[in-house]
Amino acid sequence: MLGTQGLRAVRTDDLKTLLALVHRGELECPITEIGLATTGTLRLLDDLAVLKGLDKRGVHAVLVSVLAERRR
Repeated sequence: MLGTQGLRAVRTDDLKTLLALVHRGELECPITEIGLATTGTLRLLDDLAVLKGLDKRGVHAVLVSVLAERRR
């Protein structure tokens, strides 16, 4: 089942990596399979369905929110 758990299955370190890649412009948004493959994060494809179609601001907002929740 594609992306049924939101981002719960994605490790915190992987979320931080994704955020850094997006921030530096190394991973373009909306996130694509090719973008993930070129950044070495293709293994996360199935777990990132919640980010599908989001622009850079949207992806950034979701990742920052999830990371903030995990710090609590």
